[in-house]
Amino acid sequence: MPSLPLVAGVAMLAISAGGAVTASGAGVTALTSSGSSLDAQGSISSAAGQALSRRGAVVSRSGSRDAAGEETDPELVALAEKQMAEREAKLAEIREAAEKQAAKIKENKWVFPLASYQLTATYGEYGLWANYHTGLDFNGDSGDPIMAVANGTVTSAGYDGAYGNKTVVTLDDGTEIWFCHQTDIYVSVGERVNGGEVIGTVGATGNVTGSHLHLEVRPGGGGPVDPFQAFVEHGIVP
Repeated sequence: MPSLPLVAGVAMLAISAGGAVTASGAGVTALTSSGSSLDAQGSISSAAGQALSRRGAVVSRSGSRDAAGEETDPELVALAEKQMAEREAKLAEIREAAEKQAAKIKENKWVFPLASYQLTATYGEYGLWANYHTGLDFNGDSGDPIMAVANGTVTSAGYDGAYGNKTVVTLDDGTEIWFCHQTDIYVSVGERVNGGEVIGTVGATGNVTGSHLHLEVRPGGGGPVDPFQAFVEHGIVP
């Protein structure tokens, strides 16, 4: 049924055209000046239909705008996914490097060269040597096994004058470890050894007063440093 304001408007138009308006039941009848009557309800419906047909389909502006706002740019999505993947890959790379370094430190922790020993001379002492003592002397019996103190490669193995039978193991960082006065040498130049692996036996070769292991630490293959401090820095105290 038409709304009251719309009916009132049609009635006013009818009156202005020189007619009268009468109401009967649910309908409204307009009388024209010529005496003919019009069904107001039918006329209103027809007029409304014509108006809608001229306007076309009604579109909700707010609905259209909301839908457009919810659309996502495929290029932005692809860029975000790429950045996320790169970030995850970088984090995975950092984690892997950290794990490898931790494992390397753990596996290359220095160990004692002898299972049991007593230090008989330390670095820097004077007395029996031409200048000063350049390493640590570990007391031991001839034939006691000597172990590599850390992972490395054998770079020298043989007799060396006052040092007697000597093995040099060069660690991965370039530090040379000298094992001197050996009776036996069990390794060869170029051989890879791990910390704790037996490389020879204690002896009394070279300039000595008794069987023992003379051990030197030479960073980068240069001059000797205090082996005691080197052992402490690598987690053990002789």
